[in-house]
Amino acid sequence: MRHTREEVIHRVIEEFEQLDRLVGSLTDEEWSKPVPRPESKDPWTVKDTLAHITHWKADTIRKARRQRVPPEEKGLNWTDGNRLIYLRWRDVPPREVLAWHRQVQANALTVLRAAPESWFHNRERREEWPFDLDGHSSYHRINDIEAALKK
Repeated sequence: MRHTREEVIHRVIEEFEQLDRLVGSLTDEEWSKPVPRPESKDPWTVKDTLAHITHWKADTIRKARRQRVPPEEKGLNWTDGNRLIYLRWRDVPPREVLAWHRQVQANALTVLRAAPESWFHNRERREEWPFDLDGHSSYHRINDIEAALKK
């Protein structure tokens, strides 16, 4: 599938707005709610999930800018990468994670608007591309954050 700048930006804005409405006014208690996770995984909270979503969104921006992988992330598989994100952000206050989530969104839109047209449609890509800018967020918003807040 070939994508357009407008379609990608629309999806990214739409998902951000849904996620931001959900997390924008959470209480400290809600930020600390555990999300459904297998016992073999780190015990994420709502806050940890937002940090996870935001990290991978920022990583997509890094790739679009053709920037190098940070040395501490080089060679990590997904599990180890997710563990690093968890350890990096688990003690950061929720308001700082929320601010970072909003800053990364602004950066994403800047990068998407400035990217060459060819980045969007010069090759076939999966329908959900660029997944970490919207689909990944949607998955965790629904399956983790919304699920935790319903309990």
